[in-house]
Amino acid sequence: MIESDPVVAAQEIAELMRGKKTLAITGAGISTDSGLPDYRGTGGSEIPTVDFDMFMSDEMWQRWVWQRNHETWRQFEQIKPSPGHRALVKLEDAGLVTGIATQNIDGLHVTAGSRKVWELHGSFRLARCVQCGQAISREAYGRQLDKLNPGWPQHDHDVAILATVDREAAAASTFQPAPCEQCGGIMKPDVVMFGESLPPCMNDAMNAAGQAEVGLVVGSSLLVSTGAWVTRQAWARGATLIIINRGPTALDDLADYRSDAGASEVLTELAKLLGSSQISG
Repeated sequence: MIESDPVVAAQEIAELMRGKKTLAITGAGISTDSGLPDYRGTGGSEIPTVDFDMFMSDEMWQRWVWQRNHETWRQFEQIKPSPGHRALVKLEDAGLVTGIATQNIDGLHVTAGSRKVWELHGSFRLARCVQCGQAISREAYGRQLDKLNPGWPQHDHDVAILATVDREAAAASTFQPAPCEQCGGIMKPDVVMFGESLPPCMNDAMNAAGQAEVGLVVGSSLLVSTGAWVTRQAWARGATLIIINRGPTALDDLADYRSDAGASEVLTELAKLLGSSQISG
């Protein structure tokens, strides 16, 4: 049975989580309450996005990626954590949630106050050099871009998480990316592009999944490989698998408990029930 009542779901999930170490695996559904669309890892469009090989091999695509990023990135600065993000902080403070493996690049778990977060697809709030690995805040890199591109317009719609493959627009772009201040290398948004290796934190998330007693999937259809791999690892090591997601997921057949109620509603009630809990070890 799939439970649709958030209060009932929270009560039943609390019984499965109480006194156990839980790894949360989150996707876009936990951020929709913050006002972010559910991009499902595609950049929000059916049009292909610029992949890593394209970005690295052609300055045209580097200009275009950074132009679209710079035109829309400040929207993320205005987005606040949802009640679901804040509830996970309370569950971490209570000693129940021992880490969060997230497919989201919005940084909202960190903003909310969660301490142990593995951002499996990188972070929109950072820029990183592909040569030396130096990372700086998107705010600091934005100041460098503003100096090179004074007065460049910023828009308040159509967030470009990954720039679409628009060859005509890319060829016409005059945007100037800034090189790495440390080594002069190519800077890219610290978001995992298609064809790019996953960040080292993927190994940390997999290790945490192997030690978890409960795997709590929130707001993910688990169609993206990263979240599915972490979830399967927890399940394979004997963790109780709980899924909270509107609509079916790719791993519903493995779930010990399933709810299609809203993520924030369920997690808020869950934090009320378990927020003062503590586990040993």
